[in-house]
Amino acid sequence: MNEVWIVAHDRVGGEALASSARTLAGQVNAVSLGAGGLAAADLTLTIDTASSAAPVEAYATAVANLLSARGATVVLFDAGTQGRLLAGLVAAQLGVSPVNAAAVELADRLTVQRLAFGGLAVATEQITSPVAVLVIGPGVLPATEVAGEGAVEAVAASPAAGLTVVELRPKGGESVDLGAAKRVVGVGRGFAAEADLELARELAGRLGAELACSRPIAEGVNWMPAERYLGVSGATIKPELYLAVGISGQVQHLVGVTNAKVIVAVNKDKNAPIFSHADFGVVGDLYQVLPELLKAL
Repeated sequence: MNEVWIVAHDRVGGEALASSARTLAGQVNAVSLGAGGLAAADLTLTIDTASSAAPVEAYATAVANLLSARGATVVLFDAGTQGRLLAGLVAAQLGVSPVNAAAVELADRLTVQRLAFGGLAVATEQITSPVAVLVIGPGVLPATEVAGEGAVEAVAASPAAGLTVVELRPKGGESVDLGAAKRVVGVGRGFAAEADLELARELAGRLGAELACSRPIAEGVNWMPAERYLGVSGATIKPELYLAVGISGQVQHLVGVTNAKVIVAVNKDKNAPIFSHADFGVVGDLYQVLPELLKAL
C-alpha cells in the first residue's frame, strides 16, 4: 500500500490532515467537500457544495461511491464533530466500521492502535477489510511540511434528499492546535480557583508553551474551553515538553500525553499516578512551586 485518501470539509483541517497523511504513504489523494483544492494532496477531487443548501453529511453516499470507484483502501477523517459524523456515514455506506486511531502504521499491512475499555488499554489490530476508515485525532500523525500544488479534478455529486441547512452560527470557544505545540503546560483540579490559572498562563508564556487542561477543568468546572482538554476523548499531543501541574494523572488523561518526549509533574500528593509516568517530578504545593519556577525563568 502506498496510497491513502482523506476526506476534507474545510481547507485548514484538510491541509493539516493531508500533510500528516504523507507520513503513511507516498501518494495522498483527497475528496474535498467545499474545501477547494488542497496543496498538500497529490490529487484533490472537489465537490461543489456551495450550490446546495444541504449539509456536507448529505454527501456521504456520493463520497463513498467516489472512493469505491477510485479504489480507495485507506481513508482518513479528522476527529472533529463534522469529521466523525462523516466518517461514520461514509463507513456505513462502505460496509465497515470507523476506527478511532491512536496510532497508525502502513507498510505491507495496515496496523492500527486504538483505545479500549474507556482508555484503560490499547488494542493493536491489523485491518484486513477491503477498505479502512480511520478517524485521526490531533497529534496521532506527525505534522509535515509540504510544498507545491497538487492536481485538482472537479467531480459531480448530488446530496441525499431531506437534509437542508437552515441557519449557520459561528462556533464558540477557541481555535487551538495542541497537537502541533512543542511545549504544553497542563492544569488540573489542584488549582483551587479559576483566577489561579493565571499562574499557569504566565508560566506557559515564559516557556513559549500552549496551555491545556484535564477533563474536569474543561467539562466539570468549565474554567477552560473543551478545545484545550487533553485525554481519551480530547486532544492527543506529542510535544518536546509536557508540564502537568495539579493533575493527578488518571489513565483517561495519560493516554493523551503519553507520547510527550519529556513529562514533568508538579503535585502535592506523592502517590499521584502522574509520577509513575513522569520523567521528572516535584512533590509540592503548586502555589509554592510555580512562583519559584517563575522567578527562575
